[in-house]
Amino acid sequence: MPISMMYKSPTVFYTMMMMIIITSFVLLCGSGAGGVSASKHEDNIGIYELNNGHFSVKLTNWGATIISLLLPDKNGKFADVVLGYDSVRTYKNDSTYFGAIVGRVANRIGGARFILNGTRYELDANEQQNMLHGGHPGFSDVVWEVTKYKRYGESPRTMFTYHSFDGEEGFPRDLKVMVTYSLVGKFKLSVKMVAESQNKATPVNLAQHTYWNLGGHDSGDILSEKIQIFGSHITPTNDQLIPTGRIVSVKGTPYDLLEPRVIKSKIKELTKGFDINYVLDGEKGKKMKRVAVVWDEKSGRSMRLTTDAPGVQFYTGNNIEDVKGKGGYVYEAHAGLCLETQGFPDSVNHPNFPSQIVNPGQVYKHHMLFMFSIHQESK
Repeated sequence: MPISMMYKSPTVFYTMMMMIIITSFVLLCGSGAGGVSASKHEDNIGIYELNNGHFSVKLTNWGATIISLLLPDKNGKFADVVLGYDSVRTYKNDSTYFGAIVGRVANRIGGARFILNGTRYELDANEQQNMLHGGHPGFSDVVWEVTKYKRYGESPRTMFTYHSFDGEEGFPRDLKVMVTYSLVGKFKLSVKMVAESQNKATPVNLAQHTYWNLGGHDSGDILSEKIQIFGSHITPTNDQLIPTGRIVSVKGTPYDLLEPRVIKSKIKELTKGFDINYVLDGEKGKKMKRVAVVWDEKSGRSMRLTTDAPGVQFYTGNNIEDVKGKGGYVYEAHAGLCLETQGFPDSVNHPNFPSQIVNPGQVYKHHMLFMFSIHQESK
């Protein structure tokens, strides 16, 4: 319509102006501090940055995934310390679970089946005859809804929500899942996972699957880093990495990391590397317990992790092979390490393991707190 006609018709002019005002208001609300000011991609997939002025994290709602974490080193130089890809699209074809939330039940379920309250459930077997990380697609391969987002300020945060339907990958009952990432201190990242069964009992065991390399994602392997794990027992596995049901001491084994050890000094005693669940030590009644400390001497970066979960899977990226990552850098075996706090693997088939069954009216809660430090060069 010509502009001259708009002015000649007050009704049309008023309608047009109201449309412009409403559109502008919606756009402003979507880009404000409390809205979703993220770069958008197809299928409602976006990238969401959290930045407190000291360090920053980028996430995507594809798999509720950590895609980067920038930390300074002892000389003030920033580096990205998590493995990943340049494009969100690449995460759709990822088989390593880089940075993702995995579930409904993380780790492995032997035989891809279990019995709950007298009913046998057959699951999606996506690793030989077993289920790994909730099957395919698990929670790592779905679009999560962004329900809260604050990019800057004292406590930047984003909340991702997903509704898992009854029968998804064979699991019973509807489940509402929420994951909140927040920067809660100068160099602290909090990850809170919450799930509620909508009707009847169901197993839940969520895990955060970031691969860390404190030297920088493109600095080579993690074998020269030091690690200490506060777990004096492990749950040994068979040749398919399914727990036997036993809980054994780490004393006298390569898995003894109760004192700080250079990773390569212990990994050489294993066939491929670490991929085992540690039973975390902790004082009774104390909600958060120590999990591990990792040090990278060259960069001066360290990372401490605490949790309220009973176990942690320590994995040294043994199966990474020729994976083209950020900036074209090619990741190989041991390019990163995972510390996946969790309930014990295959707990649905081992009554002696802590139960991961969530009944109606109960709320599953799992908290991880990453605390980073920078050790300056002495002058």
